[in-house]
Amino acid sequence: MKFFIDSADIAAIREIKAMGMCDGVTTNPSLMAKEGRTDTDAVLKEICTIVQGPVSGEVTALEAAGMISEGKRIARIDDHMVVKVPTTYEGLKAMAALAAEGISVNATLVFSVNQALLVAKTGADYVSPFVGRLDDVGEDGMALIGDIVEVYDNYDYETEIIVASVRHPMHVVDSALLGAHIATIPPSVIPKLVAHPLTDKGLAAFMADWKKLQGKQNG
Repeated sequence: MKFFIDSADIAAIREIKAMGMCDGVTTNPSLMAKEGRTDTDAVLKEICTIVQGPVSGEVTALEAAGMISEGKRIARIDDHMVVKVPTTYEGLKAMAALAAEGISVNATLVFSVNQALLVAKTGADYVSPFVGRLDDVGEDGMALIGDIVEVYDNYDYETEIIVASVRHPMHVVDSALLGAHIATIPPSVIPKLVAHPLTDKGLAAFMADWKKLQGKQNG
């Protein structure tokens, strides 16, 4: 399973990449705005130099023609760039056109199996179902992932499933158990994946015993 980092925070991406926990990065206009950097192309280029893996940059046009034009520009930023396109009727047109030109596409804002099925048929490389946002409105986000995995397996679709809108460690665990290809994870969730009270308790006991041993050697 691959881990993407859902962020435009250069320092956080660099730190997580050094740990070996970053196979790619996803961004969106909200994440860019959070970092307060207006030259988004420069941010994406910098992320590509750090990650050396798929980096998703999102189009902002609403019509297919604008999405296609913007997608081509994003793709030229770096060989690692993936064009993130919203899963709308116009978006599907743009996905198909971009994919036909060999441009890597990530279909975003997916909330149903129908949408995921249509995305796969466009030839997009990635589909991004948003599990956290479904949970927020009383739906089961991870159930959607299981359904998409089953449908894609039924027909051997090559589109990879990116579990997006990850909010907590169990989203990551469930993604792995269900067979999703990728989870895109906010930097704040990475430390939570490793944290366990028994690890902390065991380490504290080991260190206490080590101090006792050192005391005996020095006595």
